[in-house]
Order: sequence, then structure tokens, then C-alpha cells
Amino acid sequence: MLLRCLTIPNSSLRFHVDDQIENELGLDLESYEEYFLVNIFVLVHRQSNVPNKFEIKVRRSSILEDSYRIISSVSRLDLLKTKLWVEFESEVGLDYGGLAREWFFLLSKEMFNPYYGLFEYSAMDNYTLQINPSSGVCNEQHLHYFTFIGRVAGMAMYHGKLLDAFFIRPFYKMMLGKQIELQDMESVDLEYYNSLMWIKENDPSELELTFAVDEDQFGKTQQRELKPGGANISVDNTNKDEYIKLVISWRFVSRVQEQMLAFLEGLGALVPLPLLKIFDEHELELLLCGIQHVDVRDWRANTLYKGDYHANHVVVQWFWRVVLSFSNEMRSRLLQFVTGTSRVPMNGFKELYGSNGPQLFTIEKWGTPDNYPRAHTCFNRIDLPPYESYQQLREKLVKAIEGSQGFAGVD
Repeated sequence: MLLRCLTIPNSSLRFHVDDQIENELGLDLESYEEYFLVNIFVLVHRQSNVPNKFEIKVRRSSILEDSYRIISSVSRLDLLKTKLWVEFESEVGLDYGGLAREWFFLLSKEMFNPYYGLFEYSAMDNYTLQINPSSGVCNEQHLHYFTFIGRVAGMAMYHGKLLDAFFIRPFYKMMLGKQIELQDMESVDLEYYNSLMWIKENDPSELELTFAVDEDQFGKTQQRELKPGGANISVDNTNKDEYIKLVISWRFVSRVQEQMLAFLEGLGALVPLPLLKIFDEHELELLLCGIQHVDVRDWRANTLYKGDYHANHVVVQWFWRVVLSFSNEMRSRLLQFVTGTSRVPMNGFKELYGSNGPQLFTIEKWGTPDNYPRAHTCFNRIDLPPYESYQQLREKLVKAIEGSQGFAGVD
């Protein structure tokens, strides 16, 4: 996929537009760029007599409370001012970008801290976040906070800053209004995924399931119907696909719909949501959360090999040669492809987590040279065919990374 960077004049806002949008919107690339830029200029338009600087003054010790009070109380036009000026109380310093960057970093640590009950870690690891469906129990003002968080996310995009957090794939897909598939569950909750896969591939009649699920609410189990009268409708071979679809919707959408709508309301105050659709969920993650430096030496030192592969195998050598040739952005896309996220654990690749706890990145021999590499994100594993040349491996790997949503290359 060809990406072209658009920089909005007099702003730090930058977007990447790919060469496939003409197929999606019926526009050629030049027309779409014009359409996109016009919308951004409408977004940032303001009267000449309106001050062009938005000032935020917070205490480090109360950064969440102070930021919430300020961001929630100002108008949309204030948030769209070109210059963001941050001050920390009782500190002397001029903000030429560094303090704003630090503010986003420190605020992220607080906003997404599971201690506050708005977000929680996924079932797979202790760093990938998802919305806490019980956030309202923890905080009566939770929807106001989600709107605030959406505003902060929009400010980060608008000012070219990053949030220090990484979310499950369905979160980004919900931001884009995309349908969440069964495969998306694998990197979030492998046990649940395997249960649904068994239902999909077998006759579920013997399980005596109904169109209802049990939901745990602080130690108490409550039954939720997936559709009206669902508790009295049995799941069988004729309706199991509908059941799976409704379970996925309940798991990722229905339980957190109010929170997500509040978040999108805040985000949409700064960035028109339809404009986000020029990204896929992987690109959106990189836009919102950034690209970490990917240390290939550390990655390589913490890799396992299976099948006939070993560290000195010629195909393995070609693989690492390709990775070294990649830009840091492309390495992050490869990391997304094989692990489900572009995030490297704090202490490096030795702390990668899989479905059953710590799981190092693994390269396994599979298939024929005609196959594309395929990834198993729950095991941090890539199945790498025995290619016949460096160039063939590079072409197949790049195609797999860029087209991971277009063929059965990820599970």
C-alpha cells in the first residue's frame, strides 16, 4: 500500500492517505486530497480576532483532575486553536512542544490506569487495554470522563502528539465503525475464541446453549439475552452463526456502547470521524499511539525456531536481513502482524506475552514457496515458508503485512 503524507499548513496535524481510497470513495487520489484538505481547513477555521493559543496549567500531583476540569469546560473552538501551551504549576519553563508532549504522556498514564476503573487490561496480557464494561459502577461520572478522553485523543491527533497506551484491535475497529470479526477475539481472549470456534465447527446442540450469556458483575452472575426472548431459544446448527455474531457484538460492542459513544463524541469534536476512515485499524493505532523504536538485535536474540529452522538457516538469515532493511514504521507493522500490537514490552522482547503467559517470538517452517507467511498472534508466531531467494521472501512478507486483512494470513 502506497502512503502519502499530508501536512496541514500552520498546524502539526499530519495524515497518511493510501492509494486504495479512490476505490472506496469513487475519487482519484488528487481529488481526495483536495476533499480532505478542505475538510481540515473547515475544521480549524476561526475568526481572526480569536486568540490562537490554548493554555493549560495543571499540577503534576493532580494532572487527571486538573486536565479533566479544563478540557471538559472549554468550547470546541478553544480546543481547535493551533498552539497548545502547557504549564506545570510552580515550575518555570516555556513550552515549545516538550511540555505538551510530557503532558500527553503523563495524562495518558492516569487516564488509562485500570485503578480508576475506566479501562482494564485484556485477558491476554497486562498492557493492552480495553474499555471496562463496569466503569459506571466505579465512577458515576464515567461517561463524562470518556468524552473527556475522546477530546484528549482528538487533541493528540490534531497537535501531532501521542498517547502512551495501546488498545485491543476491536477498539480501533469500533473507532472506524468497522465490523468486529471472530478472528479479532483471538488476540483478546483465546479461551472464549476457542469456545466459539468449536461451536462454529461442530454441532452445538449437545451444549444446551441459548441466546443468552452469563455476565459477572462483581461476583454476581446475571443473565443477558442476546436478542428478545433469547433465553428460550436454543442454539443449534441452523442458527449458530447468528449466535456467534451476537456473542461477539455483546462481548465487544453492546457492553461498552455507551462508553464508546461518549469517547467518539469527544473525539469527533476535534477530528471529523468520517476522515478517520482513510486509515485501517493498524494505521490508526500507529497514528494515535505512535511507533516505538523496534530493536532488531533484541528481537532476534529473543526468538525461537521450530520445524527445520534454526538461527543459521538461510531462510532465517534472509528474514532478519529483510527486517533490518525495513524502516522502523515497517518493523512496527510486522510486529502488529505477528503479535497483534505494535507495542514492545517495557523490558524488551524477552517479555512478550502469548495466550498462556510469556511467549517468545517464534519462526516456524511451513508451507511452500508459493504461500504467503501467516501469523498466529496468540502465540507470537510466524509460519514462514521455505522461500528460494531473499527477494521472494521480502516480496511475500511485505505483501502479507500490507494485506493482512485481505487474505487468511492472520489468526
